[in-house]
Amino acid sequence: MADDATRRAVSQIPLLRTHAGPRDRALWPQRLKEEYQALIQFVEQNKEADNDWFRLESNADGTRWTGTCWFIHELLRYEFRLEFDMPVTYPDTAPEVAVPELDGKTAKMYRGGKICLTDHFAPLWARNAPRFGLAHLMALGLGPWLAVEVPDLISKGLVVHKECQREAAE
Repeated sequence: MADDATRRAVSQIPLLRTHAGPRDRALWPQRLKEEYQALIQFVEQNKEADNDWFRLESNADGTRWTGTCWFIHELLRYEFRLEFDMPVTYPDTAPEVAVPELDGKTAKMYRGGKICLTDHFAPLWARNAPRFGLAHLMALGLGPWLAVEVPDLISKGLVVHKECQREAAE
């Protein structure tokens, strides 16, 4: 179960009202507007708490999202690209977030670098759809996944900080 800090942070993310997916031409722009508002609020909230850890942007129609996320471990910043497409059944189905650089490095990942969220996050999303949005996906899906997986991958030597790679190459 989530700790108190996570519950508090997530409770400040607005729940979305519009039940529309990418195929719903009439209501999708309204849903997309709500998504952006929730994401902006979540990022601002993270910055205020000195916990800024991702950037996202979408294509013009809001169906393809790309960005970066980062994780600080032992005062070193590990940065990763992330990407996902909106499923046609969104918001009833959560997007599958991919971190391509980590593809094949952990068992908690599917082909193509898609992170495994089925056991913990998927039931939570299902209970809260369509009120959950992308900010919730980041806060309750990708964030906890990074917090568990990245330190483990670093300890196994599967993820190396960029500066350490440069020093080894020289």
